[in-house]
Amino acid sequence: MMKLNLNRPLAFFDLETTGVNVGADRIVEIAILKAMPDGTEIIKTLRINPEMPIPLQSSLIHGIYDQDIADEPTFKAVAQELSDFIGDADLAGYNSNRFDIPVLLEEFLRAGVDFDMSNRKFVDVQNIFHQMEQRTLRAAYKFYCDKDIINAHSAEADIIATYQVLLAQLDRYQDTEFEDKQGKVSKPVQNDVDTLHTFTNMNKTVDFAGRMVFNENDEEIFNFGKHKGKTVEQVFSIEPSYYAWMLQGDFPLFTKKKLTEIWERWNKKKEQIRLEKQHQNPAQPRPQNTQGQSRPPQNSFKSPQQQPKKEKPPVDVTNDMLEQLKIKFGK
Repeated sequence: MMKLNLNRPLAFFDLETTGVNVGADRIVEIAILKAMPDGTEIIKTLRINPEMPIPLQSSLIHGIYDQDIADEPTFKAVAQELSDFIGDADLAGYNSNRFDIPVLLEEFLRAGVDFDMSNRKFVDVQNIFHQMEQRTLRAAYKFYCDKDIINAHSAEADIIATYQVLLAQLDRYQDTEFEDKQGKVSKPVQNDVDTLHTFTNMNKTVDFAGRMVFNENDEEIFNFGKHKGKTVEQVFSIEPSYYAWMLQGDFPLFTKKKLTEIWERWNKKKEQIRLEKQHQNPAQPRPQNTQGQSRPPQNSFKSPQQQPKKEKPPVDVTNDMLEQLKIKFGK
């Protein structure tokens, strides 16, 4: 089997969690396989106390029960250790773009650890598989490696299988043509993390949870609700209260963080336009509290360390959550 062509480490990771709600559920186990440019591999596996009961339906899937993690450290206690272990590595996993990366980011934000995502590449092995063969991890491992996963649904067994599936995919597809929805033909499965990042992130999300995505002009647009398809800045112009509504809503912390970055950028643009107009017309007095001038709401985004803890309301099960559960645990 071929070896990965890496310029920097690629960290494969898998999570077992209390459920599939990115904003509300917690990690109970994390396994990381760090593939190094010199061909060596390092594995770190940790059990985590999620500080909340593990629902029985989740325990029945991954085999981790409340008593198994009662004496384990909380995520906050090991957050810096995990961040240091991953270092500047790119990230890879199975369904990681839609689930594992958003959940991990939520945990780092709660713990107050600044885990920088700006310069990382993301390789989602499931996206290669689904676009080329349309199957699950168990079937992928059997199809590509002709093996059965032993101890499936343990994080370490799953992530080792994911790593081996990617290596087999590179063997199988490096000269295979792929035609996208626009009819463009390419050979996207190459032994190169940049190329794999592009192929497995065809839908360019702003916040990983997919509430905001980039359009063809690289503008952030909403991907849900009544403003779906509109640019975020356009919505701020016509309904600035939408920002406050999202901050108060049950959205992932990383979604709120990216939304706040856009809000602050938008307000700086408005202020710059106002100053330019004032410079062009110096005789006009500065407007006081005009309706068109937006101010950050009092409930602007703060990390969990900056705001008092409060009880989370019960989370209603939605079709989207059920679909994520089907994808995540369909391995």
